[in-house]
Amino acid sequence: MQMLISEYLAGRNSIAPVSTGSTGHTYGPEKKVQENTEAGSFAEELRNSLGNKEVEFSNHAIRRLESRQIDIIENDRIERLNRGVELAAEKGSEESLILVDSTAFIVSVKNNTVITTVSADDLKGNVFTNIDSAVIV
Repeated sequence: MQMLISEYLAGRNSIAPVSTGSTGHTYGPEKKVQENTEAGSFAEELRNSLGNKEVEFSNHAIRRLESRQIDIIENDRIERLNRGVELAAEKGSEESLILVDSTAFIVSVKNNTVITTVSADDLKGNVFTNIDSAVIV
């Protein structure tokens, strides 16, 4: 079975386990963890790419990445997102919209956590509230 991005990131973000299934895997609050038997799967590439990166992803952001099919590895987006968070933190921001190419990330800078993501296709007509800064990287 293939591991989903949400399952990898959920484990990486140390989400508290809720219960253990019959297979011995621990389930987080929203998704079941599946075994990853495919070499070179998306999750494997993501694991290698993220390695020890600083930015974390909320469960909501993970669901948005999956449903909107946003590739955070493409065009060094994750590195640029981290840089955007650093720039926002340097200016004292707490909640920031970080625009990487045409993908918007709403980030809690003080918690270093992506709250949600919006793809280029969904940007039109959106109003972003409760932010104190915008960073374009």
